Amino acid sequence: MEKQDEELIQSLVDSDPELKRYYEEHLDLERQLDGLQHKSFLTPDEDLEKKRIQKIKLAGKDRIMQILARHRADGA
Repeated sequence: MEKQDEELIQSLVDSDPELKRYYEEHLDLERQLDGLQHKSFLTPDEDLEKKRIQKIKLAGKDRIMQILARHRADGA
């Protein structure tokens, strides 16, 4: 995410429970992916898990961006 988006998230996370949930999930999935990406070799199950996490993370990021767009529109 861009720095501007991160700053907006930080300013809204305490007042928007939906945003907070998706953002915390995003950070957790990012940590899980980092753990898998640091391995020199992934088993087929780990590779499948990595792809599953990436899909969930992308869907969550899309939802975060929708929430941010709504907040930006409300503020304009």
